[in-house]
Amino acid sequence: MKHLIFTFVLAFCCTFAVSAQSEYKSAIGLRFGYPASITFKQFLNEKNAIEVYAGFRRWGNYLSYTNVGALYQIHAPIKGVEGLQWYVGGGASAFIWKYDDTYNFGGDFNNFNLGVSGCLGLDYKFAEYPINLSVDWVPTFVIGDAYYGGFRGDAGALSARYTFR
Repeated sequence: MKHLIFTFVLAFCCTFAVSAQSEYKSAIGLRFGYPASITFKQFLNEKNAIEVYAGFRRWGNYLSYTNVGALYQIHAPIKGVEGLQWYVGGGASAFIWKYDDTYNFGGDFNNFNLGVSGCLGLDYKFAEYPINLSVDWVPTFVIGDAYYGGFRGDAGALSARYTFR
């Protein structure tokens, strides 16, 4: 499913490449990933940016999950496609989760984990609209317990943001 979404976004971005430009200073919007998050991206200069995000997800009445993180990104334009850039970088995140299942496991479990992340993605800015789309993969090594700790290669998102100059 993630490969299908990535292919769709890439094709969509390339369709509008004729009228695109990549210049924006900051952007705020949503990351449609795991979990869905609010995101803010700020360029420090032409190539370097910092993205911060915070998200929450709940499964039924027994599991809730909160994630906050920051990524440092280095952008480079894709030649021949105005407004489309690729980026690579890394950062850190914190995970707070609560598992309440007294009926099956006999108790509540709360935990706090830290993560070290990498990121690889595509970033597109529409020329005529203050809209930015990006898609990325964020592999993370989670420091923590046996249940949630270790390498997590399943994180990534499609982001849609409102841009500011």
